[in-house]
Amino acid sequence: MPPRAITLMQNGDPISWRDVVGTVTLRFCADDWDLVSDLAIEMDTHPLSRCNAAHVSLDLREDHEALLSATKAETDQTELEARLETEAEATLDAVDDPYTEERDVVEAIVVLRALEELDVRDPPDDPITT
Repeated sequence: MPPRAITLMQNGDPISWRDVVGTVTLRFCADDWDLVSDLAIEMDTHPLSRCNAAHVSLDLREDHEALLSATKAETDQTELEARLETEAEATLDAVDDPYTEERDVVEAIVVLRALEELDVRDPPDDPITT
């Protein structure tokens, strides 16, 4: 997931997503997997609003601000978001490939719907209304 997706989670507000280096990993209990899969594949949505951002393992940037009492420029996450979007679209394009796993499809849908909700990506055209 792109770091900005933290803002879509419960209790994610205190986490500074701009300081996250790399992607965010979501872990679901085995008992919840069927629901998460149905939300993504059947309903074409993401479960992030129900996810609790309670544990974070951080790869911290230099502690520049604390040591020097200076403010560092915000990390630009646009390249990471664009890469995740491209990878997710490629996964969905290969959904009929026997080597494409359900977990990959769920991840791709969650990433794309999160980027849409964050206004980073335009939603797909609705074939019913176009």
